[in-house]
Amino acid sequence: MGLVDFTLPLTNPVLQFLLILLIILIVPIILNTVKKFKIPDLLGLILAGAIIGPNGIFLMERDTAIILSGTAGLLYIMFLAALEIDIVDFKKNSRRSLGFGMYTFIIPMVLGTIAGYYILEFTLPTSVLLASMFASHTLITYPIVRKYGVTRNKAVNITVGGTIITDTLALLVLAVIVGMVTGEVSAMFWVRLSVSVIIFGLVIMLMFPLIGRWFFKRYHDSVSQYIFVLVMLFLGGLLAQLAGVEAIIGAFLVGLALNRLIPYTSPLMNRIEFVGNAIFIPFFLIGVGMLIDYRAFLEDINTIRVATVMIFIATAAKYLAAWITQKTYRLSLDERRLIFGLSNAQTAATLAVVLVGYNIITGVTDAGEPIRLLDESVLNGTILMIFVTCTIASFATQKGAENLASAEGFEAATDESENQEKILIPVSSLETTDELVNLGITVKSKKNRDRLYALNVIVNDSIDDEAENRAKKILDRAAVVAASTDNYIHRLLRYDLNIVNGITGVVKEHKISDMILGLHIKKGITDSFLGNLTEGILSKCNTTTMIYKPTQPFATIKRHIIIVPPGAEKEIGFPFWLIKVWNLARNSNAKILFYATEETMEVIREVQSNHPVDCGFTEFNDWDDFLILSRDFTRDDNLVIILSRRYKPSYHRNMKRIPYYLDNYFTTNSFILIYPIQVGVTETTTIDLKPPSILDTIGKLDDIGKTIARIYRRS
Repeated sequence: MGLVDFTLPLTNPVLQFLLILLIILIVPIILNTVKKFKIPDLLGLILAGAIIGPNGIFLMERDTAIILSGTAGLLYIMFLAALEIDIVDFKKNSRRSLGFGMYTFIIPMVLGTIAGYYILEFTLPTSVLLASMFASHTLITYPIVRKYGVTRNKAVNITVGGTIITDTLALLVLAVIVGMVTGEVSAMFWVRLSVSVIIFGLVIMLMFPLIGRWFFKRYHDSVSQYIFVLVMLFLGGLLAQLAGVEAIIGAFLVGLALNRLIPYTSPLMNRIEFVGNAIFIPFFLIGVGMLIDYRAFLEDINTIRVATVMIFIATAAKYLAAWITQKTYRLSLDERRLIFGLSNAQTAATLAVVLVGYNIITGVTDAGEPIRLLDESVLNGTILMIFVTCTIASFATQKGAENLASAEGFEAATDESENQEKILIPVSSLETTDELVNLGITVKSKKNRDRLYALNVIVNDSIDDEAENRAKKILDRAAVVAASTDNYIHRLLRYDLNIVNGITGVVKEHKISDMILGLHIKKGITDSFLGNLTEGILSKCNTTTMIYKPTQPFATIKRHIIIVPPGAEKEIGFPFWLIKVWNLARNSNAKILFYATEETMEVIREVQSNHPVDCGFTEFNDWDDFLILSRDFTRDDNLVIILSRRYKPSYHRNMKRIPYYLDNYFTTNSFILIYPIQVGVTETTTIDLKPPSILDTIGKLDDIGKTIARIYRRS
């Protein structure tokens, strides 16, 4: 007992960390027992911080450790928000984001300046600086959006994009007002600020992706990759501060820069989210709560007056901006709730502004007291405003996200019962297991977290303890890779006469819909391999079969080149492989480029118009001149070649030359060969291939399946 000091406030780092962890653990449990009040977890953490902080029962100081972890949490929130953005939707909604960003900046600036100057009777510089606090906001409720799985809703993309605009403008106002008060504003001030911000932005958006791709290609250790991401995150924050803007701007831009390199379904993304949600973000929320001082509102009537005006103007301005955005872009009521909830919370930039303004002394009273740009009443009012706006934002965000998730969940549940997606991944080598499982996770439906099957076949004449142990080790590795992305993979160990029989038997027994086969990384693909594959697995298993050879990590691929033969859209299996390709684009954030006939591209373009991804089209008809394509490809392209079994509608005689081309002209490229489901392969099939049953099956796959079925019915 003599080694532990229990004196309050606690100074023992072990006790401090234990207390914080207990709060992070217990608060959600308590709130879960009072579900009817629907109090968000983050609000509970803020309240807990207020209770244990210097202005509560004073169990802990808001010391450097809390501030350090809280700063990391704040940057984490902005980084995650950018990292989870669907780049295609972000570009599509860029004008809307700009519109919302201007609404949510101009309206609070106008109302805030008027209220500060005429109601609170501040000076004009103080009123403008106060208004900039209302214009900025923090995505503190973003974890709620993530919890309900609606991060890719267009309202979220609009708000996240608008956040970076309004926060940047608000912090530029801070820089200008401070410069004016201190007499530093000059032509050189504007030149220096403009140049530094432009250079900072270009360095992050152009250099960081190059550095990231170089690192991820060479270092595959999970710990090294995570630490690298943290280094880039805080380096971006530091560069932002050197440029004269807040670190949160840098964190957001780093997230955008690394967006394509960290796929949404990757193990690295899962680790980033896990650590942030478990440690950094809760520390930030608790630290915010520690700032709340309820005593100031009992002792000073002017503080209550200032706080009331601040809360009303900040909330009304953000609501008005959300309402105008809804009407301008014809959004739903719940999407407006999301926009208002995400944009109403005042924390990070607000604290930055008020602390800078509080520390600037513009004069001295007759009594010798300093005259501050923002006085104590504004400082204390800001703390109450933070608490109230975070409370309102939490409930608004939860209501909107819950309603949107329920609607999406109902649609998903309707399709889920009919969607029998099951992906089989035969694994025989530790070298390829990780990449094969990651590909399976990338192309599968997002909702299906337990539809992966890893198979190792032991041929009867080679059964021994060593073979069994090796097989179990490979299957365990597959399970670990899947678990790192919160997916479950079924481990299947089978003994059979040969590998083809083993795979075929599993396809029948488990009603497999898709299969992923791997090629050895250091070996090429031979004619005999495809011949044996065709005579064996492809002739007996009517599944969407993918043959994958990785030459670089999946996350570092810039483009997926999809080469489609003439008549592919007439094959029964066309919708099934197209959905896999679409998931590939959605989950990897890499661009897909189709080389196909005009007839095929017409169908794909209609799918693209309904379900946008970053997509391009190039007309290609002549498979006899296949090698001409090599001129358009780069080292970081992944080739996806749609093939066909012999004598089927989309078969071309030059397909037998594909192994030779790949081994001699595309040796540096990763590639995926896809054999679609086709009529006439009858021994093993998991779907009804008879019309109109096939159209019903396609329509029940997912949202893309509905679009394709509608196209086929119309034609």
